[in-house]
Amino acid sequence: MFFINELRRRNGVLFWYSLLNFIAAAVCIILIQTTDVSVNGINAFIKPFKFFLSIAIFCVTMGWILPYLNRPTKVTAYNIMAVIVFTYESLVITWQAANGRLSHFNVTSSLYFWLFQFMGIAIVVLTLWTGYIGYLFFKKKEWSIPMPYVWGIRLGIVFFVVFALEGGIMGHLLKHTIGGEDGSGGLPLINWNRKHGDLRIAHFMGMHTLQLFPLVGYYLASTSRTIKVFAMVYVLLVTGTLVQALLGLPLF
Repeated sequence: MFFINELRRRNGVLFWYSLLNFIAAAVCIILIQTTDVSVNGINAFIKPFKFFLSIAIFCVTMGWILPYLNRPTKVTAYNIMAVIVFTYESLVITWQAANGRLSHFNVTSSLYFWLFQFMGIAIVVLTLWTGYIGYLFFKKKEWSIPMPYVWGIRLGIVFFVVFALEGGIMGHLLKHTIGGEDGSGGLPLINWNRKHGDLRIAHFMGMHTLQLFPLVGYYLASTSRTIKVFAMVYVLLVTGTLVQALLGLPLF
């Protein structure tokens, strides 16, 4: 309860927007159980569920750490951009899913092509803006929070940006599977391909440094060096999954 109240105090906009996305994710769970609309051989609402959940977690994370900058004007601008970008992305993904169509990599008509292109442009803008937030965390020198935590936030943002932009590889290829076609037969829910390389694995693991590194920095790392070493080892492992996928090899 403390966390919820504190998050609402720190950033009301991202708090309420994350709550909306958690509710949307819950609705998708119901739709997964009650509908038989499918895309690429899996229930169509699995993808919107994953995106709503991911957006909610992202907003919780950024809503929690942004106040440390003491830059209310910049935080307000970032909030507005995040809400606009994620709302557009969610609407396109959910609308396409409800109609049994791909949202990403869909170039079967000019409308679907431009919906996909605008999603990519919007996400790149938000990602680069998040990188600017990371720059502000590096620029600030005086902190009232532990430095391993600060470094966890800094490195978490840096590698979030790197692996978010890795999504551009999938956009260029118009698929996420290397050595085979996108489709069913993946791991439960996450649907990572069990037979071929899957670029989504590094994308997922890399982007969630945004949550992992600050948590390790705050709860486990005793020094700044500890979190830096942990981050480098983790990123090497994630990079390994990217190379593995590019070679067309499955994770397992």
